[in-house]
Amino acid sequence: MFDLIHEIGQTLRNSRLRTFLTGLAVAWGVFMLIILLGMARGVQNSFNEGMGSGVNNSITVWGGMTGKGYKGYKAGRRIQLKDTDMDAVKKDRNNTNVSQVSTTASNDTAQIVSPRGKVTGFNAVFPGADFDMERVTISAGRKINDPDITNLRRSILISEESMHTLFGNDAKPSEVLGKTLKCMGLSWNIVGVYNHRWMSGSYVPYTTYKAITGFDDNIESLVVNYEGIITEEGGDKAEENLRSTLATTHNFATDDNSAIWTWNRLTQSISSGKALIYLQWATWVIGIFTLLTGIVGVSNIMFVSVRERTHEIGIRRAIGAKPRSILTQILAEAVAITAISGYAGVFLGMLVLQVINLLFGSGEDSPISNPTVDISIAVQVTVVLVIAGALAGLLPALKAIKVKPVEALRDE
Repeated sequence: MFDLIHEIGQTLRNSRLRTFLTGLAVAWGVFMLIILLGMARGVQNSFNEGMGSGVNNSITVWGGMTGKGYKGYKAGRRIQLKDTDMDAVKKDRNNTNVSQVSTTASNDTAQIVSPRGKVTGFNAVFPGADFDMERVTISAGRKINDPDITNLRRSILISEESMHTLFGNDAKPSEVLGKTLKCMGLSWNIVGVYNHRWMSGSYVPYTTYKAITGFDDNIESLVVNYEGIITEEGGDKAEENLRSTLATTHNFATDDNSAIWTWNRLTQSISSGKALIYLQWATWVIGIFTLLTGIVGVSNIMFVSVRERTHEIGIRRAIGAKPRSILTQILAEAVAITAISGYAGVFLGMLVLQVINLLFGSGEDSPISNPTVDISIAVQVTVVLVIAGALAGLLPALKAIKVKPVEALRDE
């Protein structure tokens, strides 16, 4: 093994310029591959953060205005969604894969007061709806949960921004848990504090707010969450079944597209996910073709090396060297050039991606987020390098072992 390593090193030193230029081509190809993969990952991360974690599996519905007559009803009738629509959607057998049906309400004028300050407005939500659709980080405590809904608890979830307004800039999330706030003439218990890059609203249980205000069952929107749907056809079918259920409940034609308005984020997410997959594949294809430029260079230099060392190979064969040892040395030289240069490209690529992340990857409006590559990508690139290096040296190695000792000794 040590003799093999020594021979490889000696061969590379004997043709330093040629080896350097070939290695530079390989390093550049790997560098571009890493940059492309990292940027594609950054775009994907930015898309996921923009869409949110829970948006991917939901369809939101708003009431509209009928565009055609139906069963004696005239066109132009307003469709007002109701609380009872949630039960209707849940119970309709056509609405398969429904995991949750919810709604939200908001109060933009109510003041949330503490002894040190006040904030205005809150949203009344169900667990898993609305704020779960965004990437929020719970700093302390929890979100609104099912017992809050069932037991009509006066629980409230606030943001860190609101916490500093209500309790001072030196307040910590763990310190404000369990404290009470005044709102709508009642005391509310702080059950959680969250952090988000742009959200700062407060949240209370939907049923508690409904019980306190006694408002009617009119709702602005309906959010239906699904599970197990992974195709665009499945997302379109889910929307069709949802529209059919509401058409039966509110007496409008199922093909009346203006009666209700829908935002099918389920299908949108699946479609966008496919586009991101295509982007990743395109990135790999472009990167690998760029890498092939360097691999061809490695193959060429090995052909030249074999040609220059024909006399040496003949002597080794004449004194008993086996074709296998010649083949191993040529392949090892090709893999060494490819691997060393490739690792340099990987290192420089990851270094540049870190710089890009520091400069552009942290802004709210940045089109990329964390444009880095993980260990799995490094492993994949390593495998590609080893295979490419072996292939680059295969043909020159096969040519070397076909040289007859007598002919090689005659070569000048």
